[in-house]
Amino acid sequence: MTADREEPAEGIVHVLDDDASVRAALVRLLRAAGYEARAHASPASYLLELPTDAPRCLILDVRMPGASGLEIQEALARRGESVPIVFLTGHGDIPMSVQAMRAGAVDFLTKPVRREPLLNAVHTALSRDAARKSDRSAMDDVKARFETLTPREREVFEGVVAGKLNKRIAVEIGMAERTVKAHRAHLMGKMKVVSVADLVRMAERLRRSGRPRN
Repeated sequence: MTADREEPAEGIVHVLDDDASVRAALVRLLRAAGYEARAHASPASYLLELPTDAPRCLILDVRMPGASGLEIQEALARRGESVPIVFLTGHGDIPMSVQAMRAGAVDFLTKPVRREPLLNAVHTALSRDAARKSDRSAMDDVKARFETLTPREREVFEGVVAGKLNKRIAVEIGMAERTVKAHRAHLMGKMKVVSVADLVRMAERLRRSGRPRN
C-alpha cells in the first residue's frame, strides 16, 4: 500500500537491473518526474556508492545473473543497510512477493511497470528513509546529551526515571537531598527537558536503542 504522491520526495533513487534498456528507461522516467536517479548494472556498482545523508531508495530487479534480488535484499540487511527497496520483476509470484514484503520491501511491482505505481512506490520509499534518518538523528542527539551527564547525575537520572522522590534517591546514593535537587536540575537542563515525563521518554528511547545508561 503506497502513499498518494503530490510531488517528488527529496532523495536519491538507485536503479539496480542487469538489463541496460530497462535501467535507461527507468532512469529517464525518474528524472523526468524530478528525481535524482543513478543506474547500476550489478550489486557491486551500488555498493561502491559513497555514503550520503540524503534519503535514498533502491529499485531492484528480482532476477539477475548471480545473486537474485531477494538474496541481495538479505545481504544488504546483514550489512546493516536499511535502504527501502522497491522490487521489479517479470516473473514474480505470490510467495516471492510475500517473502520480499516480510523482509521489509516497500512494494513488489511487475514489468512492464506502470508510471504511477512506480512513482508512488518511490515516493513512499524515500519518505520512509527520510523518517528513519530523522529518527536516527534525534536518537544520536539524545545519546550525545546523555554522554554529558556526570556519574552522579546519571545516578540521579536513574532514580528520577524510576519514579523515586528526591528524598529516596538521596538515601539510596548517600547524598544530601538538596544536592540531589541540584543534580536533578542540572541533568534536566543538559537533557533539554522540562518535565519528568519527557525524561522518562528519553530513558525509554535509550533503553530501546540497546545502549546501557550506566
